[in-house]
Amino acid sequence: MKRPLPFPRALVALWLLVVAFFVVWYHGETVPQPLPDAPTRPNADARLPCVSYSPYFRAGVTPLDPNTQIPSEWIDLDLQALAKITRCVRTYSVDQGLDRVPEFAARHGLTVWLGAWIGRDDKKNAQELARAIALANQYRGVVTRLIVGNEVLLRREQTPENLARYLEQAKTQAQVPITYADVWEFWLRYRNALLPHVDLATIHILPYWEDRPQPIDSAAEHLFRIRTMARQVLGAIPIAIGETGWPSAGKQREGAVPSRVNQAKYVRDVLSLAATFNWDVNFIESHDQPWKRALEGTVGGYWGVLNTAQEPKFPLTGPVAERDTLWPPLTAALIGAVLLPLIASLRRWPVTLLGAALGFTAFWQWEHAVVAYRNAWEWGVLGATGVVALVVAVALAARPTYRATPPDWLTVATSYLLFALAVANVWLVVDGRYRDYATCLYLPLALVAPLRHWSVTLTERLWSAIALLCAAFVWLKEAMNGQALLWFLTTAAITLSLPRARAASSQATRVAPTAPQ
Repeated sequence: MKRPLPFPRALVALWLLVVAFFVVWYHGETVPQPLPDAPTRPNADARLPCVSYSPYFRAGVTPLDPNTQIPSEWIDLDLQALAKITRCVRTYSVDQGLDRVPEFAARHGLTVWLGAWIGRDDKKNAQELARAIALANQYRGVVTRLIVGNEVLLRREQTPENLARYLEQAKTQAQVPITYADVWEFWLRYRNALLPHVDLATIHILPYWEDRPQPIDSAAEHLFRIRTMARQVLGAIPIAIGETGWPSAGKQREGAVPSRVNQAKYVRDVLSLAATFNWDVNFIESHDQPWKRALEGTVGGYWGVLNTAQEPKFPLTGPVAERDTLWPPLTAALIGAVLLPLIASLRRWPVTLLGAALGFTAFWQWEHAVVAYRNAWEWGVLGATGVVALVVAVALAARPTYRATPPDWLTVATSYLLFALAVANVWLVVDGRYRDYATCLYLPLALVAPLRHWSVTLTERLWSAIALLCAAFVWLKEAMNGQALLWFLTTAAITLSLPRARAASSQATRVAPTAPQ
């Protein structure tokens, strides 16, 4: 006679589904995806036309610290490396040591779109602009344009009239073309105030960040439509695309999925358009910028064509894969599949299956932490949350007696996870633009939630209700978002098990009166 499974069949089926999902997901990421090559011409320069350059990609370096000063040696080395992949760099300021960029760009055969940062402080603006004008005049031929202000109107740090005065000052004093850079909507909205004071219009078109985010398959087409509309609205003035690009990691927005493959596709598609229509294009950006995660969430740090080790993230020709090998996640799954049966002292295949699922999840947690966590607090709190979820899952699977009569630490840990899940969901509703779906942190609890047989407190019911309602709202707002769907399903698997847990607890109470109520 066959021994009955030590777990509900539906739960075992869920574990099997999760393991199969991970295998298919990770294997799919190792398969090179065919992409159209970037255009090449005989004897033509195959480098990128221009990239935004910020030397703040190094660990612990940020322009948000007013005391930051970039050593000139860094700029020299960076531009020497960038000269291999681009013909031009765009800067955003001449402060913090960036006034040396034109000098080293000239040394390495690069041209510069020189930026003067304009903010709220008029005194600092005057100093910045004076220095930028002097540099532009000193390095004519290297500096091909002076960009006075970047998204100042978007940030609402100056009025169009005040910005026009800065532009006019630059136009009368600088010996290079003058422009202003902003997202395309704001450039078109305030064109009447800007056009008399510039020599060209510099617009930003970022399909990922649009109010209606564009899937990768329509992103280049969206760029073409906006660029065409801008030409119709702005008239004959030259137009430059001052920022465009695609992130390689971070939060999905509707159908816009950050990935290395998608980033490669978008860059190649834009290069093809630029070559066909002779567009002036700058890509954002040269390197991944970890400091931007403080402003824009995980996705803000991963727009570079180079990573922080200054390695290209993708080629401009040939197929591209999301990851190089399947072995790291498979190794994590194998470790989980071996360890959990040993801990549980139960050599049944469902335990091995759950161990593999938890191994895959632990690997996912680690990869998420590496790209997303910005400081020691996040590593401590969010990292601990993921570990607590893994420990709870192991305890409920390995110790059947814990399911009805848990030790105090297990009830506290489970309550904490429900509270954290509710908080995470509330943040996604009220301030979710830059927040990730941290599904990997709570998936371990979802995998074992039906094994909980002790009573559910009123507070836990409240947290679970809040979590479920918020998760449903977040998903329904972006119904085509796969990351949002996984988040909702994970939340639902945890919270919807609670009513069943209470019924089971009532039965357990009749059998074991000492079970906590």
